[in-house]
Amino acid sequence: MHFGIISPPVSGHLHPFGALGRELIARGHRVSLLHMPDLAPLVETQGLEFISVGESDHPSGSLPQSLARLGQLDGLAALRFTIQAIRRTTEMMCRDAPDAIRDHGIDALLVDQTEPAGGTVAERLAIPFVTVCNALALNRESEVPPPFTGWPYRRNPWVRARNRLGYAVSDRIMRPVTQIVGRYRKKWNLPPLQTPESSFSTLAQISQTPAAFDFPRRGLPQHFHYVGPLRHPALRVIPFPWERLDGRPLIYASLGTLQNSKDQIFRCFAEACLELDFQLVITHGGGLGEHAASSFPGNPLVVSYAPQLEVLRRARLTLTHAGLNTVLDSLACGVPLVAVPITYEQPAIASRIRWTGVGEVLSLPRLNAQRLRETIQRVVNNPSYASKARTIKMSIEQSGGVRGAADLIEKAV
Repeated sequence: MHFGIISPPVSGHLHPFGALGRELIARGHRVSLLHMPDLAPLVETQGLEFISVGESDHPSGSLPQSLARLGQLDGLAALRFTIQAIRRTTEMMCRDAPDAIRDHGIDALLVDQTEPAGGTVAERLAIPFVTVCNALALNRESEVPPPFTGWPYRRNPWVRARNRLGYAVSDRIMRPVTQIVGRYRKKWNLPPLQTPESSFSTLAQISQTPAAFDFPRRGLPQHFHYVGPLRHPALRVIPFPWERLDGRPLIYASLGTLQNSKDQIFRCFAEACLELDFQLVITHGGGLGEHAASSFPGNPLVVSYAPQLEVLRRARLTLTHAGLNTVLDSLACGVPLVAVPITYEQPAIASRIRWTGVGEVLSLPRLNAQRLRETIQRVVNNPSYASKARTIKMSIEQSGGVRGAADLIEKAV
């Protein structure tokens, strides 16, 4: 079959799709990703075919500018900026994707759950689609807090009422996006979406979050599947200065690909580790200039990119903004975490770190070197954190991963 992928234009979603796509290609299928021109190089390095759409309003060079602006924001400002970006890409997909899918003979779609246009485009073309949850699952339950909050999980009437209010706020925030989808559905004579869940696949919904790292769920459909992280052998080897490791236990620090220009947070990480007998490894994904990367106290090992899983297998602790891919990779290696959530779903992921006992969380306003150092010491000196991380590691190993996801996709479509 020829599978098409519809995804947000960010690495945290594209890399899992790349792994899934390569697994399907290895089984004899063809896989193409549809998006704006700027994504062509990244998609091709993932081993997938690229189909360009949106040239009229997303010309080459527009995505780096948008991501650079986003990297300077946090909290609600980052959320508002992101909603506007989603609105523009949703319009682009509804307008351009149907013709591109027809022209390239795509048989079925793999749709990221956070891209609301995908299911509607599939309905328009009457082709099957599978929902892939590369972020936290958006399936709603009254006892599960909205995924943009750091609210803890509780089971009582007051919390259910609070969560319902949170979902109502979420619907209001997302209205610019849902209005575009609604306009195209009306144009295409498709029935209105009654709930956000109406845009998800009825064939299969696949989550790369393992069940052991989610809050208790009681309302998921039977075709929802936790498969764990979507990973596949990379097509290229990422160089890393292994000879610079000095034998001390490692602390691995990453702020992912969207928040990686926050020099002050990295500096706080370095200051917190000054008096600890650990070697700090910082990866910044190109978000820091050469001067900033070489000026952190304590002479940590700072690189633009690292083979994350290989480094994590040697680590005792991860310092993170609670980005899902870094968290999942850490847990896949049995490594506990200290999280400093910044924006998006990071507070909700951090709340799951607390819930499962695999680490500790510091809020960004309370972050300083002393508090962080004390938190690091609490996690590395208490074996329960590492023990619970290893429990989730075992759960991940039994969840199916990218092969299980490909099995489900083939069966579904």
